[in-house]
Amino acid sequence: MANSGMMLASVTYTCCFSSQTGIPQVVAREVERARRNIGTFDSVTPATPAASSSSPDEAAAAATKAAQANYKIVQDISNFSQTEASRAPFDHTPTPIAVTQSPYPSWTYGQGVPDHGASARKLHREIDPYAASRPAIHNYRLLVSGIAPRPVGFLSTVSGDGATKNLAPFSYFQVVDHDPPLFIVGFSSRPGRAKDTYRNLQATGECVINTVSEGMIEAVNATAIDAPYGVSEWEVSGLTEAPSSTVTPSRVRESVFSVEGRVLEIKEFAAHSPEMSVSAVVLIKATRFWVEEGAVDAEGSHIDFEKLRPVAQLGGVAYGRITSTFERPRTRWEVEVEKSEVLRELERKTEGGGN
Repeated sequence: MANSGMMLASVTYTCCFSSQTGIPQVVAREVERARRNIGTFDSVTPATPAASSSSPDEAAAAATKAAQANYKIVQDISNFSQTEASRAPFDHTPTPIAVTQSPYPSWTYGQGVPDHGASARKLHREIDPYAASRPAIHNYRLLVSGIAPRPVGFLSTVSGDGATKNLAPFSYFQVVDHDPPLFIVGFSSRPGRAKDTYRNLQATGECVINTVSEGMIEAVNATAIDAPYGVSEWEVSGLTEAPSSTVTPSRVRESVFSVEGRVLEIKEFAAHSPEMSVSAVVLIKATRFWVEEGAVDAEGSHIDFEKLRPVAQLGGVAYGRITSTFERPRTRWEVEVEKSEVLRELERKTEGGGN
């Protein structure tokens, strides 16, 4: 089947999301510090040099245009509607998410993967991400297909002058701590100006992070369109604004879980070449949580997966839904060592100074 590599996948995926003033000043200081201490990266396919008679602005515009021609992050899938029409319809039946045993419930310490050594005999190919002949787009496609599944970071921001409201999904996103609650968002280098969300975070230091459930995905995907600066993706998507309490940007009413946050730090990295924007990571500290009524327990400590129904990002343009889960509790040495000869032997070696 055409474009079968873009097929929606069903995956097992567990997602959990375990005030500060003066943020814009903090951001400005961090950005300036980052600019003085930036790293460098390999260059992409070089832009065609502008004619010597061109003005600096014309040369920059030509370089940006050439970079955009080489920028293949957004895949051109002209026959996708035809391909999708050939697939089974999405199952909207509210089937409970199954809970199964783990793959090897009788696993024991030191056993590795119990597949008769098949996994240990696999061969691997070495790839240099900085090879001169390797386009950066190959790194992108390798990473998003190999580091999967990933949550969708769906951010709401407002421009510095308050005139434009922005809404956009991000692939490079994750929660990184719970005390304090911290999140990180990555912004890739791209031709021309930086992304609107990044510019807004620099200007205001505020955002709302919204979760993405199955029924939202078409509207969320629509906000990724390369709309001109000043166009609101709220109107593009038709999603509903809900008021926030500690920041200016609105929450997404359709999201089961939303997190208001303020920028704690921004770290920028040098662009590949002059026509590319800088890449950056932004650290965000949560200031308020919002959870849909009926989707969270009385303590406000656990969100019902049946209500959340999160969407996972996979490789290419593929997403995954949650159809089953399994559980594995964490263990403690003092309890497990009494039950495992492997652990007792390791403990004896440590006590005896052996390796």
